[in-house]
Amino acid sequence: MPTRRTQGEGPRSAGLGLLREPDFRRFFGATVAGQLADRFVFLALPLVAIVWLDADEFEVGVLTAMTTAGSLLIGLPAGAWIDRWRKRPVMVYTDLLRATLLLLVPMAWWADALTIWLLFTVALAHGLLTVLFDVSYTSYLPALVAREHLVEGNAKIAAARSAVSISGPGVAGPLVGWLGAPLTLVASSAGLLLSALGVLRIRTPEARPPAGAARHLAREVAEGLRFVLGHPLLRPMLLTDGVFSLFLVTYQTMLLVFLSRHLGLGSFGIGLVLSVMAGGGFTGALLARRVIAGIGAGPSIWMAPLCTAPAAALMPAAESGWPLWLAVAGLALVSAGGVVRLIGQVGLQQAVTPERLLGRMSATVRFVQWGGMPIAGLLGGTLGGLLGAPAVLWIGAAGMTVAFLPALLSPLRTTRELPRPAAQAA
Repeated sequence: MPTRRTQGEGPRSAGLGLLREPDFRRFFGATVAGQLADRFVFLALPLVAIVWLDADEFEVGVLTAMTTAGSLLIGLPAGAWIDRWRKRPVMVYTDLLRATLLLLVPMAWWADALTIWLLFTVALAHGLLTVLFDVSYTSYLPALVAREHLVEGNAKIAAARSAVSISGPGVAGPLVGWLGAPLTLVASSAGLLLSALGVLRIRTPEARPPAGAARHLAREVAEGLRFVLGHPLLRPMLLTDGVFSLFLVTYQTMLLVFLSRHLGLGSFGIGLVLSVMAGGGFTGALLARRVIAGIGAGPSIWMAPLCTAPAAALMPAAESGWPLWLAVAGLALVSAGGVVRLIGQVGLQQAVTPERLLGRMSATVRFVQWGGMPIAGLLGGTLGGLLGAPAVLWIGAAGMTVAFLPALLSPLRTTRELPRPAAQAA
């Protein structure tokens, strides 16, 4: 059977690179299927609330909060749990459970029993399972590729995610218009089933986590926190990511409301806007390796939000016609910068973290990145009700722009190469 060394060091063409490796291709394919499912959920679940249940701004904010509350509730212990388990089975089981859960919405719609409270429940449970999946997913790539190919692996995965982000809303918009948002979630469930199948077919053996005679959850969580918060590169990354994510979700909470109610776009138009926006992410993924090689992984983390986030302010000033599409181009630029930042960030995180702490590092980062999202969702919904959706978009754009400061005022400012974990340093 192939080993991790074969996956990372086998003969590779300049064009395909890691895609020549069968197990990386399976992981790549599972990513495409799972991301397509996520895009359908991202568009369909809020539209069920906005269109089918006539939810107000605050209820949309609560739904966003429920979607991301899992990181706040189990974000930190999830890392300790994942470090005890093999990652691949966790990804398979959580995909299967999420696929089953999403079917509750179309079933309730068909039975005329759909309520906002059911949407809240499904969003919360789906979010809890997504935490376990994502922590496993982020920690799994180093088991497939060698350290020197982490940037390439992350860039290819980011390109796949961005490509799906382009096509997903473009497909989901007409699908919502044709089938209705509740039935579109059936397609999301099918995507998660395909994702589970792809991960299940991976053959590279995954090392069994070291057995601990006396494991203690609180001590393991504390060890992960101390490592991340005490690391001179991980700590400022965490702060920049936390600020950016807080204001990004505040912005996104009212974006669909703004497009639907202020600009009068239907599901097809919203899907098209999101597709164009995601095209920037795909472009960012394609350019990320060159950008990071040119300016360094550390500078990419602070330069990306500084140079691209101000363009988010074009949307609240937009009107129908060409100003709208100029604003959409601005969102595409924000998306490109975000993907470049994340690829540089994830490569650094994986490179400096010892393997036994990868799960806890990923969970700590996710806890900060996503743990504030329920607060941001409620904040966006509350401010939307008080000030209106356009004002929330202005606030979100300003917050995303200032997120560069923690990274700039740290060693990341000049960190160009991927360092080695302390335990593995020569």
